[in-house]
Amino acid sequence: MNAAPPPATAARLDTVETSPLRDILALTSRSDVLSFAGGLPDPALFDHEGLRTAVDQVLTHAPRRAFQYSRTEGDPALRAAIAARLDRRGLPTAPDDLLITSGSQQALALATTALLEPGDTVLVENPSYLAALQCFRLAGARVVPLPTCGGECDPAVLTEVVRRERPRLLYVIPNFQNPTGSTMSARLRQEVARNAAAHGLWIVEDDPYGELRYRGDPVPAIAAHPGAEDRTIVLGSFSKILAPGLRVGWLRAPRGARRALTVAKQVADLHTSTLDQAIVGAYLAGGRMEGHIAGLRQAYGARLAAMVAGLPEALPEGSTWNEPEGGMFLWVRMPEGMDAAATLPSAMRRNVAYVPGAAFFTDSPVPASMRLTFTTHAPDEIAEGLARLGTVLRRSPHDRGMPAAAQPTAGSPGRRPR
Repeated sequence: MNAAPPPATAARLDTVETSPLRDILALTSRSDVLSFAGGLPDPALFDHEGLRTAVDQVLTHAPRRAFQYSRTEGDPALRAAIAARLDRRGLPTAPDDLLITSGSQQALALATTALLEPGDTVLVENPSYLAALQCFRLAGARVVPLPTCGGECDPAVLTEVVRRERPRLLYVIPNFQNPTGSTMSARLRQEVARNAAAHGLWIVEDDPYGELRYRGDPVPAIAAHPGAEDRTIVLGSFSKILAPGLRVGWLRAPRGARRALTVAKQVADLHTSTLDQAIVGAYLAGGRMEGHIAGLRQAYGARLAAMVAGLPEALPEGSTWNEPEGGMFLWVRMPEGMDAAATLPSAMRRNVAYVPGAAFFTDSPVPASMRLTFTTHAPDEIAEGLARLGTVLRRSPHDRGMPAAAQPTAGSPGRRPR
């Protein structure tokens, strides 16, 4: 019998490329690799004692509830606890404003499903979060980058692009952006809210890193600005501040979007793990979260300082980088003509990894850019990783993926943090 070939997979997946970050992570799981690639918290800093206590409390006092089906919106006690935390951060929130999700990535997928039709235009920062770009492309959206300068879009340019492109949704990471680590100014947040109100577009405000601030003062959320209240979906997660393995995130939605988001959640998975929700709820009730986050800020702030201190010796002459106020990432631009993707195999042979920056761009990629994560390793390991990286990036132009003609001369600008 001549069988017909198996049917093809959905055509819309053909336009969505695999994440180069996930591909790199598959190569960096060995313990001898010092990876600056993945946005991974340090497991040594997980509150093992507090989490064990929370698990014991759940299994001792509420095992039947913890192992049973749950409501789609999420555990009421957990939603109340998250609402209270958002209130303290200056974003008034009621428990009914919240939907518990399986990590903030699911929250992003639900927002995409609920808000976008195929062919709709989405505005994104350039560069932007890789998985968000995948999500929008899978939905059949037209993704348009916002021109940026030093991580900040000119408010006048924002208005002009909104008028010209007529987007349905604007996606931003205003606090310690992935991949650049930049923070959106209060002025631009106000302009985002004003444009959304004036031109009738949704805002997705992705904020998984906002509580990891190491210096400077917090900036009010976009959702807290007049004009944004009824059109902003705020995404959050416990992955970066508690434990990513629990897969507990949340979204805060205005009334007009809640039903669609809840239906999308029902279709996706009925509800987030009841057990994981109960563990996070018990942990929050135990009163350890604020002290734990304070410890993370201290540790990660020291690691950021260690990375910034080591970059001048690791990077080629003429490189620039930023010093974020928080988060997990630092953005590097090497001299024009270098290619971070071309030097990555050499770095991997020396058991050090990073993410080439070009993959984060929707338009006009910058091959000489890279994203470095500083949270995964202790300061001494960061110093060792940068020393390994320096042996690759400060070698001859031919060996490090840079044409000889593009090599900086003695008169070229030197390394300078910015």
